[in-house]
Amino acid sequence: MGTAGTTAAAAAANTAAVAATAVAATAATAAIAATAIPAAATAATPAATTADAANPAATPAATPAATSNASPFLQPGLKTKTNSLAIASLSRDNLQPIILEQSTSAVDGYAEGATLNTRFGSFPHSTLLDIAWGSQVRASVVDTGSRGRKRRRDDDTPTPSQDEREDSQGQKAVAKAVAASSGFIYILRPTPELWTSSLPHRTQVVYTPDYSYILQRIRARPGTRIIEAGAGSGSFTHAAARAVYNGPHAKEGKVFSFEFHEPRFHTMQQEIRSHGLEGVVHMTHRDVYQDGFLVHGKSPEATAVFLDLPAPWKALQHLTRPAQGTSNGQDGLEEWESALDRHQSVHICTFSPCIEQVTRTVAELRALGWTDVDMVEIAHKRYSVMRDGMGGGLLNDKGAGSAPADVEEAVEKLKKDLKRTHNFHQKGQQLQSKGESGLDAMDTDVTRCQEWASKEEAEPYFLQGRLVHRAETELKTHTSYLVFAVLPAEWTADAEAAAQAKWPCGMEQRTIGNLDKESRKQEKRELLEMGKRKRKRHDATARSHD
Repeated sequence: MGTAGTTAAAAAANTAAVAATAVAATAATAAIAATAIPAAATAATPAATTADAANPAATPAATPAATSNASPFLQPGLKTKTNSLAIASLSRDNLQPIILEQSTSAVDGYAEGATLNTRFGSFPHSTLLDIAWGSQVRASVVDTGSRGRKRRRDDDTPTPSQDEREDSQGQKAVAKAVAASSGFIYILRPTPELWTSSLPHRTQVVYTPDYSYILQRIRARPGTRIIEAGAGSGSFTHAAARAVYNGPHAKEGKVFSFEFHEPRFHTMQQEIRSHGLEGVVHMTHRDVYQDGFLVHGKSPEATAVFLDLPAPWKALQHLTRPAQGTSNGQDGLEEWESALDRHQSVHICTFSPCIEQVTRTVAELRALGWTDVDMVEIAHKRYSVMRDGMGGGLLNDKGAGSAPADVEEAVEKLKKDLKRTHNFHQKGQQLQSKGESGLDAMDTDVTRCQEWASKEEAEPYFLQGRLVHRAETELKTHTSYLVFAVLPAEWTADAEAAAQAKWPCGMEQRTIGNLDKESRKQEKRELLEMGKRKRKRHDATARSHD
């Protein structure tokens, strides 16, 4: 299989091909903060069951159904919207998905309405709505009001005064959010990369380095129809949906996802609906080992397959070309119908953590006529780039010291640090004194970055530090072997006749050139003699002009 060489090549290709994807989540916090917005004012049985079967009881609390048909993964728009998914970036590796709500009264005791509580402060949803993606939102000083007060358990029936008081609190208007002196988050638009880093884990997920390489190898592009077996937590499903999406009107790209575990199926079904992906992803609850991959008895005509199963070789019998006189015994069909596209080559990938699974899968693929069988292991690394502070490892450039040259430079550095701290706290106090969100006094990170960039050249080396990088020790990934193969297009007698008519072979009207060897030699001699005569005439003409 050429595992060693392919593994090295795959690792190199992955470093170049998915670098932008892997960096997207880490660079989002620092690079896309286009506007720093202060806190705004006011504000989840193997019977074949398709996605048409509703199960409201299985709706996960973290992802309630959204009312908008536009998916935030495919058509996010320029600003955040009500009942839409958003990703709150607390730190580089701490992302939290939330559904933004527009509250009309107190929620859970918060007078400001629905509120996101983090270790960096509280953020009412009203401060997160109708702002540009990538905005920095400051924390708010929330009024908890009667939050935590409970009715005494020994009271069987509340008094009328208690009922009236609770009703009046429920009808109370949402209080204005007041900016806190510190604490902020970034509000990011949902992407498959960010969703992979923040989704609730129900199973082991396929991470970005793996699924980005998989989608490239199975030729996933807008309009492709993909079969996915083993939806799990939905990481690969969201990435595949974005890859095959070809617009809101030309609904050709499709992901046919199959899940055997019923609770996970219902949870995944509700997530797809709440994320607005039901037009691209078709969920089915089925045991694909026994029942195959047909949808409502019809072939999905897939050209790409991804199997994340414990025993993928058991499902390969349903992923091959039809043979004459065979039957699959499903849905009363007389003839066997393949789930694959007959007119195109099909690319497959299986995801297996053990090498024993790989050997059995490869043997079954070869027995069923799959070609170009290849195994790859992704060796992904992430590098942290930073500036190292003062120390003995700085560059030994002329005039660059590892420490301040004198007391004046040391004092200057201390003054800059104190001034930066003072400005930060002063700005927070000004917002707090206003008692409002301060939307008119917008301050952008872009402006501050431009100011720092202009001053960076004038700063001495010891203030900037040396630009260094190192590989991160902790990385969200797991060992897996990816097996790839290609199944050629179905070739029938009709296809052979059509090709024969288009490119005839053996029925040529004449033969170009002589078949006899001596005749070909004589033709070559004549061509050489003709060339000599031309050169002689050219030389004679040149001498006559002289």
